[in-house]
Amino acid sequence: MSDRRTIKVVKKVMPAVVSILAAKHLADLEKDPSELYSLLPGHPAKKEGGFRIPRELVDSHGMVNVGGGSGFLVDPQGLVLTNKHVLGDPRTEYTVILEGDERYPAEILSRDPLNDVAILRIPAKGLPVVPLGDASRVELGETVLAIGNALGVFNNTVSLGIVSGLSRSISAKGGPRGKTEELRGLIQTDAAINPGNSGGPLVDLRGRAIGINAAVVSGAQSIGFAIPINTARRDLDDIRRYGEIRRPFLGVRYLMIDKEIQARSGLPVDYGALVVRETPHREAVIPKSPAHAAGIREKDIILSLNGERTTPEKPIQDFLETMAVGDKLKMQVLRGGKEFHAEAVLAERK
Repeated sequence: MSDRRTIKVVKKVMPAVVSILAAKHLADLEKDPSELYSLLPGHPAKKEGGFRIPRELVDSHGMVNVGGGSGFLVDPQGLVLTNKHVLGDPRTEYTVILEGDERYPAEILSRDPLNDVAILRIPAKGLPVVPLGDASRVELGETVLAIGNALGVFNNTVSLGIVSGLSRSISAKGGPRGKTEELRGLIQTDAAINPGNSGGPLVDLRGRAIGINAAVVSGAQSIGFAIPINTARRDLDDIRRYGEIRRPFLGVRYLMIDKEIQARSGLPVDYGALVVRETPHREAVIPKSPAHAAGIREKDIILSLNGERTTPEKPIQDFLETMAVGDKLKMQVLRGGKEFHAEAVLAERK
């Protein structure tokens, strides 16, 4: 591939890539400064008389920068895509910085409850955008570029690589206080992705976003992951139509069955979703949910959905990702050695 083609793509995309700055009030941090330790030399412990943040870290508005990430404009009216984990703290104020150092307060429109995607809006119009591609057409070995705000310091960093894998699943944690979540269907790339790159676009050689840079594997080299852009496209459609992200909800907690779990638990099948509570205080079937209305009970095994088997490779959540609120979900269920059909009308996840 020629350098000129790469340069052309970068020039096309870069004006629409933004930095996202996270800041907290000084008074809040001095009450609980633990998250700031990593930003200060020597990781100082709280001293006698109270912790004091160096004044040079405090801006004229009494705010202290506590992190950063990336994002990219997808609508001339100021819509920005980024990762949910970049905006993980509701007590933090976020600022979007454009290529020319223009700064705007960020309004968080929505955080996807299932995927690591968030949508912001800034009060600006006539902005450049990154056109969206189609992640379903991405091929192994395809050349891609990752663009972002590397490590929250080096603005507009570009790295080149290929698509190394498709439909990957990982468990990721958004920051030291974030909870661990499983991310599925990811694009794997060897293009360098660093913590500050989170939320920036992964683009193809036509300058179209095919993913949102999301995660790296700690201790590994040349292994990064991006959320497929098709997920974010659905979220954008919801925002434009409803003003929020709407995700379908079934209302069961479950364990995917394989041969090992079948043998260990003495189950009659080696596939399906066993409806089971996570803890004694968290019901297996959520009251008043679509599953509850359809008659699903704890210890039922949901064998198939809409005629397709549920397996560890395709759990219930993967089916829901392709459906919408109000859709009907047909279930083949095993209970006490007998199979039966059930149907649920999917509700909106709150």
